[in-house]
Amino acid sequence: MSLSLKFRGAAVVVAVAAMALTGCSSSDDVETTSATPTTSGSAAPALETLTEGKLTIATSEPAYSPWVLNDDPSTGEGFESAVAYAVAEQLGFGKDDVVWVRADFNASIAPGPKDWDFNIQQFSITEERKTAVDFSSPYYTTSQAIVTTGDSPAATATSIADLKNVQVGAATGSTSYEAAAAQIGTDKLQVFDDNDKAVAALQAGQIDAIVIDLPSAFYLRDAVLDDGKIVGQLPDSTAGGDQYGLVLPKDSPLTTAVSAAVDALAADGTLKALEDKWLTTAENVPVLQ
Repeated sequence: MSLSLKFRGAAVVVAVAAMALTGCSSSDDVETTSATPTTSGSAAPALETLTEGKLTIATSEPAYSPWVLNDDPSTGEGFESAVAYAVAEQLGFGKDDVVWVRADFNASIAPGPKDWDFNIQQFSITEERKTAVDFSSPYYTTSQAIVTTGDSPAATATSIADLKNVQVGAATGSTSYEAAAAQIGTDKLQVFDDNDKAVAALQAGQIDAIVIDLPSAFYLRDAVLDDGKIVGQLPDSTAGGDQYGLVLPKDSPLTTAVSAAVDALAADGTLKALEDKWLTTAENVPVLQ
């Protein structure tokens, strides 16, 4: 993921060595839809969607691996692209019935009408966000990790106490920031507009480390940073600490059906299989104490 990193989206599947890490926008696959709801057609179930017979799904611009490979969600390659198509299938929509659009992260979780049926781009489920939008059941749970470079003072940190002595950055309004503030404190915690800027500050030596979700941490270490290093995971950010859900407009008529689809994919093992295929595990990353 280039450093336009909306780094909710940046990550790498270490086990999938051949994976393309960045790519160009596939604007041909992007369509704009009306915000006026209609009822879907006969090929799809009787679900109320924006465009009759179609399921409009939003993701970020650009979208990064391993969430979406080569910035082309229409391929179904990448964890979130694959999850989106699996949910669509559960809802009765074929691949040709899916229309992809792009949406800004912050605007997507702000109150107001949306031009998509659901949106997938690593949205953490929070009570605050639930006041503005609906969430599906979680489709992925991640932890927060500390990423740095080999020559940084943070590189030798082995505990939370060690991190209190270095400059740490996180994106404003993110669950990464919340986890960092809770675990490390705010005395030396710097806030950035987004993860792109936090990563740029790390590369420029303005901060010593950043806090980011674990899949993105792997990507930073392996594909972005020179001599990148994952120091460890923050405690209490696992076991449901940061769950990703599909976002739907507030009080969407699709929320119940979409959640049921996600639940079904969890129950039959589909989500686990997709996770195993596209996302690495946290087995070798220590939890800092």
